Amino acid sequence: MPATRAAEFGLFSRQILRHPRQVSALAPSSPGLAAMMARQLPVTATRVAEFGAGLGSLTRAILAAGIAPHDLTLFEVNDTFCASLRAAFPGVAIVNGPAQGLAATEAGSLDAVVSGLPLLSMPADTQRDILAAAFHALAPDGVYIQFTYGLFAPLRAAVARDLGLTATRTARVWKNIPPATVYVYRRARNGTA
Repeated sequence: MPATRAAEFGLFSRQILRHPRQVSALAPSSPGLAAMMARQLPVTATRVAEFGAGLGSLTRAILAAGIAPHDLTLFEVNDTFCASLRAAFPGVAIVNGPAQGLAATEAGSLDAVVSGLPLLSMPADTQRDILAAAFHALAPDGVYIQFTYGLFAPLRAAVARDLGLTATRTARVWKNIPPATVYVYRRARNGTA
């Protein structure tokens, strides 16, 4: 494991022990999962937000996909992770707060939201609040990109239906701990999100 990844894993592990509800993952996202997430960005995407940025595994892939640092906003609730993100990604806007805060800062101007949040473990109301905030900030053809360790879609079917969303599933990324699948959510053609 390269020195940087080893240091990140150590910091990540300490935060799991101190704040298990905030972190809720076994390890940082693998480069393979991050690349799969970044491949789901629309080819014309310029403005992106990331939910649950952690230590920046997905952030690196988003920037490598061509998103300019000043066009990327990260949302992270863990103070230690935010400090690490600020040091690692100068020029990227970092919000030390919940994903739902996106609705107050943007309105229809984003091309994509990339999420590392543990949606599957959240109650329906929280899922609805997060996705409603995301789709408030997304342009009409914007996408919400989410991974899950589960075998089924991370967003409850009733929430997706209420928000007028459809989902596309990618192949499973086996080189991740644990293996993960990426889902891309969009407004249905007659959706209300």
